[in-house]
Amino acid sequence: MKPCLAGIAIVIGIAPAAFAQAPAPEVDQVKARQKLSMMESVLESAVANGADSLMRQVRAVMPPDALMMTGAPSARGFRLESYGVFFDVEVPAFRRTMAYTLRQMVDENGLGAATAVNQLKSYIATVQDPRTRTALQSALRRLELQVGPVGPVPSDAAARPQTVGTAAVTAQTTTAPAAPPNAAYTREVSQAIVDAMIENSGPLPIAENEWLTVAARDNVRPDRLVPGDTSNISSIVFRIRGTDLAAFRGGRMTLDEARKRVEIKQF
Repeated sequence: MKPCLAGIAIVIGIAPAAFAQAPAPEVDQVKARQKLSMMESVLESAVANGADSLMRQVRAVMPPDALMMTGAPSARGFRLESYGVFFDVEVPAFRRTMAYTLRQMVDENGLGAATAVNQLKSYIATVQDPRTRTALQSALRRLELQVGPVGPVPSDAAARPQTVGTAAVTAQTTTAPAAPPNAAYTREVSQAIVDAMIENSGPLPIAENEWLTVAARDNVRPDRLVPGDTSNISSIVFRIRGTDLAAFRGGRMTLDEARKRVEIKQF
């Protein structure tokens, strides 16, 4: 009797196709996640570009090491059924560097480095947070290496000239250093986010009756602010309708017109 191979041939012929085909919903989810991931990168780059634009302006009027950023931008996107697409963006803040702050303290009131060192010692003794106190003590040691050992400064030092080396410095009131340019930074980052929403959101699955929303917030936690920090912790929400995005992509609306359709609220 000859063996029957017809059944085997049929199984072998359909098995590869059965294993090669993935469930359609799973494929759709992967593609949707990839599109969100691409937009996350676009928004992170937009924030970084806004920060870079500000730094170029700041370097024209302040020392290169005057400001630092409190981290890197971060974005996370979500698809919300019956609403649209939402992105949560963490925007790093600007704050004065320790080196810049120390130099300002040295020059404050014209009292010289010795007075600044002693003022720092007195202030550090009052700091309760161990991490902040350690950072300040480390900065103080670096400053002492530059000015050398100093003794106590008389209480009336501010009322009489101070001698540093062979030069006598007369005490005078100086203008306090300006706060970090938060308004300019907010403006630069906001413009970059708005343009990214309009020009780079094409691949996102946003229906004409849905919204594209970006919530940008500072990444500085209140419990991590150092004493005297002037960081303004806030959030800004940008959103635009799918109909406006479709009109821009279809050539029925200019970029400037689309920018005006973006709703902006600050909290």
